[in-house]
Amino acid sequence: MTTTERAVHTGAVADHPHRHADRPEHHVEPGGPRKSWAVLAVALIAQILVVLDISVVNTALPSIGRALNLRSGDLQWLVTAYLMMSGGCLLLGGRIADLLSRRRVFLTGLTVFTGTSVLSGFGGNATELIAARAGQGLAAALMTPAALSLIMTTYSGSQRRKGLALWGAVGSMGVAAGVLVGGVLTTWAGWQAIFWVNGPIGAVALLAALKVVPTARTAPAGLTQFDLPGAVTALGGLMSLMYALGGTATSGWLSPRTLVGLSVSAALLTAFVGIERHTARPLVPPHTWKVSSLVSGTVVMLGITGILVGAVFLTSIYLQNALGFSALRAGMAFLPFAFAITAGAQVARHLLGHTSPRILAVTGLAITAGAAMLLSTATGGAHYATDILPGLVLLGLGIGMVFVPVSVTAMAGIPPRHAGMASGFLMTGHEVGAAIGVAVLSAVAATAGGLTSSTGIVAGFSRGFIAAAVIAGLIGVVAAVRMAATPVAAGGGGIHGH
Repeated sequence: MTTTERAVHTGAVADHPHRHADRPEHHVEPGGPRKSWAVLAVALIAQILVVLDISVVNTALPSIGRALNLRSGDLQWLVTAYLMMSGGCLLLGGRIADLLSRRRVFLTGLTVFTGTSVLSGFGGNATELIAARAGQGLAAALMTPAALSLIMTTYSGSQRRKGLALWGAVGSMGVAAGVLVGGVLTTWAGWQAIFWVNGPIGAVALLAALKVVPTARTAPAGLTQFDLPGAVTALGGLMSLMYALGGTATSGWLSPRTLVGLSVSAALLTAFVGIERHTARPLVPPHTWKVSSLVSGTVVMLGITGILVGAVFLTSIYLQNALGFSALRAGMAFLPFAFAITAGAQVARHLLGHTSPRILAVTGLAITAGAAMLLSTATGGAHYATDILPGLVLLGLGIGMVFVPVSVTAMAGIPPRHAGMASGFLMTGHEVGAAIGVAVLSAVAATAGGLTSSTGIVAGFSRGFIAAAVIAGLIGVVAAVRMAATPVAAGGGGIHGH
């Protein structure tokens, strides 16, 4: 998310796991023999790497920018390149994990992620670092669905519920740990350490996975089963959109670069829709778009995640470059924000059985919009405790209140055989929303000057959060019109966290 949240829909997915070709014939039933927790431990370690590597970068951005003399547009690409590749390839990664050996896909993703993490630390310019970050995102798109699938097929009953709860906890606390770890490593060991630390951890996880992750037989799969044209057009459309938004700071919104980029993006995404309608095995089955609860939930998830990750991006730069915070102090400054997200999610979780998801989501989005407007009033001489902290806490509470009703209602009524697809669809909206959120808010902020000078950062911070408030209002309208108006069971809520 950043920032928070990798999706795990504990109730919906646990109760309705999708079937796989290599799923074991016998599962642990409640009261039956228990499986070793070793597979879960390896899957969680891998997911911790993925989660931390989103938010850990935010506190290091100013240090990276100064060391490599990066432009403001390059800074947002360090975040969006990772999110764009992980989100754009997530459905394809899930399909690969379904059709090929989960063990092989997981090991491949973990190996590539570890290698590209080390390469990121050696990046000497914007191109090298952004390319390595994109490689990390691609590896995460392979590793995350494979890891979650391993949990689903290895455990059942109470063990599966506990495993999914731990998976969700990793996401919910990811933003807190990420920004703090990023601040500590950047301050004490340099920005390269935020990437290099993944090397030994990934190597240990890889050795453990080779020993504990079981091998399973899978039927041969042809290329036509992967829908590569759909994956390529979807990713190309997102890349073109990010390229167009990233160039607005230097070229302007009506420049040929921006207009051509937006046109190419629209053409590729339109082609993706056409391919999905006519291919025999689409990444997104046609009936998906007819499930209104899933589609509306994904739209709200996309918007709220964009606000979350974009807010962390802008605030990290503002705290360090405008208020003079060190990377460590900036990391500590985000802790109340992360805890507020968790608190908001818990409040929504308790209220969900008595209040409709629509009311909870609209209330959370209203709080989010108000908090964004409050943060937009900060100046270059602001004090953290009085001018920034109240807005951050309210922003976290509002965002946390939205995640639970969205995840629960999006998965409500999904048939068992489609639970995995629905979860992947919502996760994709989460990741793509994070990438678009950073791109949009940084593009709006850049219209006030730039994110490399103190004056431009202060003005851009204000303008960016005004845009965040507008986005929250628009998403609030969607929630008010499309989300469920009757209470649902609260047990299925999962915290989406990075």
